[in-house]
Amino acid sequence: SSVQGPKRINSTETGNTSKIRLPRKLFQSMSSQKVHVVVTVLNITQLAIFKETRQTRHILDNTVVGITVGDTKITGLQDPVQLTFTHGQLPHRFFFASCSQLSSFAGQGGGWDTSGCVTELGDKGTICSCDHLTFFTLLLSPTLDRSTARALKVIANVGCGLAVTFSVFSTVFYVFLRCTYKKFKAEETIQINLALHMNLISSLFLLNLTFLFNNWVSSTSQPGLCKSLGGLIHYCLLCCFTWMALEGCHLYLLFVKVLGTYIRHYLLKLCIVGWGLPALVVTVTGSIGSYGEYNIQNMDRQPILSLCWIKSEHITVHYITNCGYFGLIFLFNTVIFGVVAWKNYHLQSTRAAKEKRKSWQVGLVAVGLFCLLGATWALAFLTYGSASVPMLYLFAILNSLQGLFIFIWLVVLYYPKREETAGSSSNTIRNDKNTTVSQD
Repeated sequence: SSVQGPKRINSTETGNTSKIRLPRKLFQSMSSQKVHVVVTVLNITQLAIFKETRQTRHILDNTVVGITVGDTKITGLQDPVQLTFTHGQLPHRFFFASCSQLSSFAGQGGGWDTSGCVTELGDKGTICSCDHLTFFTLLLSPTLDRSTARALKVIANVGCGLAVTFSVFSTVFYVFLRCTYKKFKAEETIQINLALHMNLISSLFLLNLTFLFNNWVSSTSQPGLCKSLGGLIHYCLLCCFTWMALEGCHLYLLFVKVLGTYIRHYLLKLCIVGWGLPALVVTVTGSIGSYGEYNIQNMDRQPILSLCWIKSEHITVHYITNCGYFGLIFLFNTVIFGVVAWKNYHLQSTRAAKEKRKSWQVGLVAVGLFCLLGATWALAFLTYGSASVPMLYLFAILNSLQGLFIFIWLVVLYYPKREETAGSSSNTIRNDKNTTVSQD
């Protein structure tokens, strides 16, 4: 324990005990010396150097075992040292176990490495045979089997195709409104709203289109092209997240801070942030060589799917720029959505006598807003552990339908009704007219 300090164990405790077997030849070479055999067992829950490893992979029982014999660094053993890690049934469908050594105390996740060790999986224990002495542990890493990976790949490709198609439909619908109805040309607030939505739709279109090219590029064995595509996909993904955040900021201005809001060159500034900030992030991460081929492995550590993305050795970039960035955006947008829903509920109750608004329309507007604010992407945080595969299916399916949801939402929200001679077709646009946001 990092708190208690070292201690000498004089008796064997009952329960699930692990075993260490040191080869006889190791001691025969030291027959003329008196050496100490030291076994160090660390509980790593309070050790900061293993923090990153606990986020990406699971260390069995949070235990790291170190073995030293004398003061000499021992490597290249022909008769390997064997460590038996005792455990119950492992969830083989979702994880693979690997015997790993701590190659250094610095670097990503403590510098875990599997070289020099052979893993033999058993029902009640795993044997690690290693040709050297250092600190060892049994790492459980998330994995997919080949059939599941193929099914997810098909769903993702079909979903990207649907998203691209409905993004085009949304663009055509936007052009139709601008060319057919005068109020979409004359009313500045509606123009800003639609322009903001179209920027988000454009980023989704680019993201799904580049992802469709991923399978072809990753199979061409051209590292330079794969590196460029990985950076482009990362850029499009960050653009989607950023425009989701800008949608939330815009909702705040429309519904919460309605009066006295004036922002000079409002739409231009949104575009600079929405398209410029991700470019800055990708430029910085690309300068350290973060992009390239990323392999998804099965339980036997064989690659079953290759993607042009952030490389495995730069996984920290993914957790900071994608998971951390989206987590903050989703938290902010969730609060904004709650405030808007609460205000809209009270607004509906005051207008109930004047308007006959169907409940399904209100629900559809709420679902569309939630999709705009990135609710379906939040499922990515649940794709860890034993429920990872079901969550991956749900994540792939719902994100495939995001383009469809947004298209239906735009039609219901903005398509003018025959009986309407003034105003808009939704409560959101009616509230839009009260704001003084300007792009002049």
